[in-house]
Amino acid sequence: MHRCFLIRNADVILTMDDTAKKGEWQEIKGGDILVRDGVIEAVGKGLYDDDAQIIDAEGCLVTPGLVNTHHHLYQTLTRAVPEAQDALLFGWLKTLYPIWSKFGPEHMRVSAMVGLAELALSGCSTTSDHLYLYPNGARLDDTIEAAQAIGMRLHATRGSMSIGESAGGLPPDSLVEREADILSDCIRVIDTFHDPNPGAMIRVGVAPCSPFSVSRELMRDSAILARDKGVMMHTHLAENDEDISYSLDKFGMRPGQYAEELGWVGPDVWHAHCVKLDVSEVELFAKTGTGVAHCPCSNCRLGSGVAPVRGMRDAGVKVGLGVDGSASNDSGNLILEARTAMLLQRVTYGADKMSPREMLWIATRGGAEVLGRHDIGILAPGKRADIAVWDMADVEAAGSWDPAALLLAGPMMVKDLFVEGRHVVADSWVTTMDVPSVVRHQTRLAQGLMDG
Repeated sequence: MHRCFLIRNADVILTMDDTAKKGEWQEIKGGDILVRDGVIEAVGKGLYDDDAQIIDAEGCLVTPGLVNTHHHLYQTLTRAVPEAQDALLFGWLKTLYPIWSKFGPEHMRVSAMVGLAELALSGCSTTSDHLYLYPNGARLDDTIEAAQAIGMRLHATRGSMSIGESAGGLPPDSLVEREADILSDCIRVIDTFHDPNPGAMIRVGVAPCSPFSVSRELMRDSAILARDKGVMMHTHLAENDEDISYSLDKFGMRPGQYAEELGWVGPDVWHAHCVKLDVSEVELFAKTGTGVAHCPCSNCRLGSGVAPVRGMRDAGVKVGLGVDGSASNDSGNLILEARTAMLLQRVTYGADKMSPREMLWIATRGGAEVLGRHDIGILAPGKRADIAVWDMADVEAAGSWDPAALLLAGPMMVKDLFVEGRHVVADSWVTTMDVPSVVRHQTRLAQGLMDG
């Protein structure tokens, strides 16, 4: 990409700037964005620079790149597995663990590339990934390599499972690791890949899979390690009724209480799902600055319920969106996730309880805040040039009176996506990888798993 470019004459720019409150912020009609060396230099009207390459945004809506706060990229190889299509969470896991145990480094890398391409096409510039199983020599490095190739920002979390079936856990013993080995590899990937600086393309977090797949000691030791290294912490929490029952039976307390006891609350922590948090747990998260990754499609698919996002937001909890894994979604389209999240809050709490603008804020700046990023999720001078351009002149949005109400009329695929100023998607085509070739590779790998 040219080192300096000007996005010019957008129908509307949604800045998500510091005036934002419940979906109200500066909206610039006929606006421009000037970018230099991967950083936004100016946002306004009538901007000009002799050195700038011009990108015409007439007929388009411009937003910050969307931020995905929870994913399992490896699962794009196991979409719509028949035996898992109608299962609840625990049965779904037990069905898929034996399949995942056959994965190796190539499966991890290729599935991540497909998942990242899908996210990019849905306007997502930054994603978290939660990889908690490492069979047959697979490493977190495989996913990081895929993100570096496609040019997306990645918060790669080093997940873990240490309690197998023989010890009362859910995963088969073949998929769990020794806790000393887990902690050692967490240190390795943090030291090798984590970049704490503004504009970082790769950050690493520590992420035991869930309270029912690791020991109390590993949860506590993981928190100590993460804080010693200055990285964030992530896990699944309070996902469904089974999850709550397990916590009450095994630990004698609710998931939020268990998290608090082991040091798993704070501004450096975010939990996935949180469908079944009660009022006291919501208050705990608000008080401690703990974040939530809301995954509505997966929660619907697995019959887990609807997370109380309206109550969380009103209490002051940081909330972002997550597509979750493609074995439970089974899509990885983040703008579609935002639409679903908006509709579920409206059908649960009332049509006036979640506007499309507020949900777009959650999908951009909200997600950035959950991941501890203050350099993305906003279109303002000095912020990184992660920018999504949406074509409002095509059939999906034809006749729309309000382009900024993107989630009501579409489109559900981005026209252009810039990450750190790099043109990752141009005219709805991923520029940084040969998508058809990678998809064919993915199909061969999936067929091998089915045949096996």
